[in-house]
Amino acid sequence: MSEASAPKRLNVFERYLTLWVALCMVAGVALGKLLPGATDAVRGLEFGQGSRINVAIAVLIWLMVYPMMLKIDFTSILGVRRKPKGLLVTLFVNWLVKPFSMAFLAWLFFKHVFAGLIAPDLADQYIAGAIILAAAPCTAMVFVWSYLTEGDPAYTLVQVSVNDLIMLVAFAPIVTFLVSGASNLTVPFRVLLLSVLVFIVIPLALGSLSRTLLIRAKGKEWFETRFLTAFHPVTVVALLATLVLIFAFQADNLLTSWFHVVLIAIPLLVQVYFNSGLAYGLMKLLKVPHSVAAPGALIGASNFFELAVATAIALYGPGSGAALATVVGVLVEVPVMLSVCAFCNRTRSFFPEPASAAGAVA
Repeated sequence: MSEASAPKRLNVFERYLTLWVALCMVAGVALGKLLPGATDAVRGLEFGQGSRINVAIAVLIWLMVYPMMLKIDFTSILGVRRKPKGLLVTLFVNWLVKPFSMAFLAWLFFKHVFAGLIAPDLADQYIAGAIILAAAPCTAMVFVWSYLTEGDPAYTLVQVSVNDLIMLVAFAPIVTFLVSGASNLTVPFRVLLLSVLVFIVIPLALGSLSRTLLIRAKGKEWFETRFLTAFHPVTVVALLATLVLIFAFQADNLLTSWFHVVLIAIPLLVQVYFNSGLAYGLMKLLKVPHSVAAPGALIGASNFFELAVATAIALYGPGSGAALATVVGVLVEVPVMLSVCAFCNRTRSFFPEPASAAGAVA
């Protein structure tokens, strides 16, 4: 059996990711309820008075994001010029459709469909959280979803790399514009810019610099087989610890507002399936190979939830409705993305097979 046709196997962490998220939720809620003093102490740790950026969350996110950024080879972007259609669809859906459609859906559901069930001030918070979530395209887990759908890893890397570069300049203005337009909330722009600096610019710059210097000093094989692999357990532990803290901060909301959790999940689910379907359909229309189309659909569906949660906490506080909305995004992300992967795999025959998929990007 060839490698391409062999069934894809995940490691234990990836295979049971939904279970780990559920266990982290239970552990976090228990921590928040049983040790409220300790939880409040951690919640109150900030980078300077008034920064509203939690130290513990920031450190853990750096431990997750830095290894992700190490994997990104920005020189590979140049090779996409030969087959740009897949990247153009990805960028169109992620930046011209996804944040705006999420703002509309959140406004429609929270301000109108659920108007009798949610207080107006909470509706504004939920809208803000949903927009923050949608404005942050996924960086790390896309590589897992791409692997499950036999995506072209080189092209997926390009799609993620370009998204990250755009996120540097587009995330803050889009969040500010849409939150102000779809709700009665204002966005403290200075805090938002600080969040972008802390959670995107710094780890991206450190990752790019480390990659360049280490490959130059030790070679690419050592970098990929020794250095990158050493970070995997660190990334896993940091992700799980982040989830525990997030759910601890939201313990009261999750227990007392469980019905709101269900309501928040509805527009998020509609958003995921709409954007993944749109990206997948456009790829099919443009005759993009499945190895590019499937990861493109998955990037359009998933979110950089670590950044979204941290930003919502920084802007509106760890107990806010905005933070709760991003946490709900964490809850629905894994099972929903697995369903999108399954659909992409079942419809593989709908797409043309290129003569050399591996040559999509130099």
